[in-house]
Amino acid sequence: MQKLTKRLVEATLPQTKDLILWDSEVSGFMCKITPAGKKSYFLYYRTQDRRQRRPKIGDHGIITAEQARSTAQRWLLEVGQGRDPSFEKQEVRSMPTMKELSEKYMREHAPHKKASSAKEDKRLWDQYILPQFGQHHISSLDRSDIAKLHHSLQHMPTTGNRILSLLSKAFNLAELWGYRLNHSNPCLHIKKYREEKRERFLSQDEITRLMNVLDEEENDTIELPWSLYAIRLLLLTGCRLNEILTLKWEEVDVENQCLRLRDSKTGKKLVYLSSAAIDLFKVIPQEVANPFVICGGKEGAHLVNLQKPWRRIRAKAGLDDIRLHDLRHTFASIAASNGLSLPIIGALLGHKQTQTTARYAHLIGQPLIEASQKVGDKIMSGR
Repeated sequence: MQKLTKRLVEATLPQTKDLILWDSEVSGFMCKITPAGKKSYFLYYRTQDRRQRRPKIGDHGIITAEQARSTAQRWLLEVGQGRDPSFEKQEVRSMPTMKELSEKYMREHAPHKKASSAKEDKRLWDQYILPQFGQHHISSLDRSDIAKLHHSLQHMPTTGNRILSLLSKAFNLAELWGYRLNHSNPCLHIKKYREEKRERFLSQDEITRLMNVLDEEENDTIELPWSLYAIRLLLLTGCRLNEILTLKWEEVDVENQCLRLRDSKTGKKLVYLSSAAIDLFKVIPQEVANPFVICGGKEGAHLVNLQKPWRRIRAKAGLDDIRLHDLRHTFASIAASNGLSLPIIGALLGHKQTQTTARYAHLIGQPLIEASQKVGDKIMSGR
C-alpha cells in the first residue's frame, strides 16, 4: 500500500479483474481500475449505524488524485459528524431539476390561470429560465443565482419582474410539493425594478385625426373593414384588445346597451355602451358562419393580429407613438376629464383593483377647478 499519485495510477496496468489500489494516507480512499482500463476514485467507509458505503468520487483524468483525496478527507469528516455523504449524493441525484419543476408547474398550476397568462409563463420558462437553470436541481439554487438572472435583465425591467414573480411562485410550490425546505424561497428579498407606467392619451384633435383616417380607409376600401371596426370599438368601449378581437355576437346586448363578456382578464364582466358604440354595432355586418364580431381571414375565426393595419393607420394620422392599448387609456382619460369618479371609471374599465384606476386621478381635478371657477365668478360678479 502506498500513496495514490497521478504517476502511480497511470503506471498501473489493468488486469483480468477489477484492481483496487488503496491509499496509504487516507483510510478507505482507493482507486479502482477495470479490465477495460477505466480508473475511478472511491471512498469506503461505515456509517455510525455500521452500514457499508462506497460512493464514487470521480474518474481519473477528470479529477486528480490530490483532488479526490481532498474530497475523501471531507467526506470522512462528515461521517465523523454523523452524516452519510453517499446517501446525500443519492438524494441530490433523485431531486427534480428546474426543467422538471417547470413541467409540473405547467401541468398542475398553469391550468388554473388564464390561458394567456399560462402561455406567457411558458414563454418565460422556455426563453429565460430554463436556458439558465434547466439542469440545476431545485434545491441547489440560492438567492445569488436568482439575483444574477434578475440583474441580467435590468434593461428589460418588466420582463425581469415577471420572471421574478414566476420563480417566486414556482419555488413556493416546490416547498408545497416537498422539493425544498419550508421558507427557503431564494426569491425572497430580491427587489423588483421600478416600472414606469406609460400615460399617453389622445387629445381631442388627435381623436379627430384618427377618426378621419378611419373614415378615409373605409371609403377607399384599402383596409379590411373588420380592422377599422375593431379600432373604433377599442376607442368607444375602453375594452382591452383581446376582449374586442374575441367578442362574439351573443355577448352583445344592444337592447340593454352592454356587452356581457363571458371571460376577460378580470373574469366575467359587463361593459356598458354609449349610443355611439351601439350605433357602430348596428352597422357591423354579421357573417352567418362566423360567431365573432370582428371576423378574421379564416372561415368562422376572429381577427388575430391588428398590429399591421394599426401601424399603417396611426402613421397616416401622425400618431406614431400611440399603441392600441392607449385607446383604452384615452377612453378612461375622457371619462376622468368629464368629472366621473374613480370607482365609476374603474367599473367602466372592469378594474378589480382600485389602484389600477388611480393613475387617472389627476385628470379628475380639472372639472372641479372649472366648477370652482364658476362659483367664484358668480360670487365676484356682484361687486
